[in-house]
Amino acid sequence: MAIVGAFVMPHPPLIIPSVGRGREKGIQATVDACEEVGRRVAALAPDTVVISSPHATLYGDYFHISPGRHASGSFAAYGAPRASYSAAYDVELVQGICSLCEDRSIAAGTDYERDARLDHGTMIALHFLQRECPDFKIVRIGLSGFSPEEHYKLGMAVRDAAQKLGRRVVWLASGDLSHKLKEDGPYGFVPEGPQFDERITHDFATGDLVDVLAMDPSLSERAAECGLRSFMMMVGALDRTDVHCELLSYEGPFGVGYGVAAIEPRGEEGACAECDRLEAYLTRRSRDLAQRKRNEDAYVRLARASLEAYVLEGKTIGVPKDLPAELLDSRAGCFVSLKVDGRLRGCIGTIAPTRSSLAKEICANAISAGTRDPRFSPVRKSELADLVYDVDVLTAPERIESTAELDPARYGVIVSTHDGRRGLLLPDLDGVDTVEEQVGIAAQKGRIDLDFDDYSLERFEVVRHL
Repeated sequence: MAIVGAFVMPHPPLIIPSVGRGREKGIQATVDACEEVGRRVAALAPDTVVISSPHATLYGDYFHISPGRHASGSFAAYGAPRASYSAAYDVELVQGICSLCEDRSIAAGTDYERDARLDHGTMIALHFLQRECPDFKIVRIGLSGFSPEEHYKLGMAVRDAAQKLGRRVVWLASGDLSHKLKEDGPYGFVPEGPQFDERITHDFATGDLVDVLAMDPSLSERAAECGLRSFMMMVGALDRTDVHCELLSYEGPFGVGYGVAAIEPRGEEGACAECDRLEAYLTRRSRDLAQRKRNEDAYVRLARASLEAYVLEGKTIGVPKDLPAELLDSRAGCFVSLKVDGRLRGCIGTIAPTRSSLAKEICANAISAGTRDPRFSPVRKSELADLVYDVDVLTAPERIESTAELDPARYGVIVSTHDGRRGLLLPDLDGVDTVEEQVGIAAQKGRIDLDFDDYSLERFEVVRHL
């Protein structure tokens, strides 16, 4: 068996005594559970510990695997330079993983390293592991913006490379849970924070690892978690393997959720057909997408029909005559947004109407969102079935005097300068919870410097169609 154990561990810097300076006692249950992880890892006697960390080098379209023979780092940035750690990399296993990823068309490798120093997610894992089990090498892997499926497949590649080399491997998935559990916490509170933590800890307590993959992207985004994709990778390393899961601790006294879990592989590795969690996830995902498509309203169906006709046949559709009257007879600006697995895939819109009907506005903007958003390559035919559409119909913008008249849940914002620069942000977006965030992102989109440029603000409301 290549994967002899897997663990989930948070990474609050204050858990290091010289950083916490007594505050670590406020998360004593987490400290105790991490120490228990150290003892369990020592009992497993691994050759290598694979650490997936949200704070290692991260790219949207690439899994970065740390290169070289060794690395070190310290908590100097947290006022504790003497809290330093080092580790040797398992060079042969890294090479094996990269080779398999190339064979399987997984965008992963050792290129593009930005910072060779160990990140704090990795160092906190080492803090607890090396005290109990000093003689192991590590492989450090960053996360990506890819889908749950791709994170799972990366985990599978690690497992298969370890099998080929005869390595005994422990997977340590570093990651905090929600950062928005308390009003007086560093990131504030949203209801989705405790909802996410309750669901993910239930998954680890009960062994429902398919649900880790199937987590609602909107829920995880609003909860501001940082560990989910790390956990997905770990689940992939346990592909088709029967496991026993145990939640060792959970607490969030400082407004950030800290969960510690242990996963014990049982039986023959890769031999449990009922444990094909990727197939189960894809089946659930396909079912959910089909249900969502059945529930789409006329606005969204029109956007989907327009983009699909353009991508599949290279043509623009005529406006159907059986649409609701408000689509045929009214004019308004609108935005069409496309997502895949919760990640934005395109968004284009018009602030004010530019065509003779709202229906024509939606058709044109759907094509633009799928083929002309400069941030993305044009949508491919193979992607059409996986797209989720939102259509936002805008009210006429109104001038406001200050940010006090904004509410990011209700109003969108337009930031403009006298020389024609303008940035817009829609309301009620995942991960945008404050006026400051909303205005800042809109200004950035318009290349506007809020500290130096003379700018004006407008707000608008939307009716969102799903």
